[in-house]
Amino acid sequence: MQIMKSDAQIQKDVFDELRWDTRVEVTDVGVEVETGVVTLTGTVSSYAKKIAAQEAAHRVAGVLDVANDIRVHVPNTLVRTDSDIAQAVRNALIWDAFVPEDQIRSTVSDGWVTLDGDVDRWSQRTDAERVVSHLQGVRGVINHIVVKGPSVDSKAVRETIEGALERRAEREANRIDVRVEDGTVTLSGRVHTWPERNAVVQAVSHTPGVRAVADEIRVDPYS
Repeated sequence: MQIMKSDAQIQKDVFDELRWDTRVEVTDVGVEVETGVVTLTGTVSSYAKKIAAQEAAHRVAGVLDVANDIRVHVPNTLVRTDSDIAQAVRNALIWDAFVPEDQIRSTVSDGWVTLDGDVDRWSQRTDAERVVSHLQGVRGVINHIVVKGPSVDSKAVRETIEGALERRAEREANRIDVRVEDGTVTLSGRVHTWPERNAVVQAVSHTPGVRAVADEIRVDPYS
């Protein structure tokens, strides 16, 4: 049983993690903590930095949830036209080996990128969002990509996922409940850290036949 951290200690640790992460300017980000829930505020120059700050907070032991209220304000020197961003999105999708770019369409409005289309696996959907979110000038990403993989037996999908969890999440596998219905996987249970949670979700996202993931896993470092 770990010793429960105070909100003040969690706040300090989040600030330290932000300082360690070279992708984030710690002076641009505010951190508030209440009963283990971290709220991030401030203004950063790119959507990628907003996500990086969120990831940094999630890495800190004792953090239960993160509310990311950071705003993205792109400086004039870094502003790109929607046409420029749309071309960059297409190039990024083409160059990423894990994304079926010919199955994905994008729309760019005021720096916001909306992704549409259909792919075969959930991991391809998340990979497409990942590569786009790192582009200069992007203010945010709306992911409407639909997973239209082959219909499979729910029992077979569940067994495949449980096998992956045992390989990747080790001691957490027995603590996770996996329910599959019409290609939608619902995960519930508790893990100790966000990296452990991510290992579970990533294991699921690569499983053939998974069309959507409902993540109801709770991070509880003191369980």
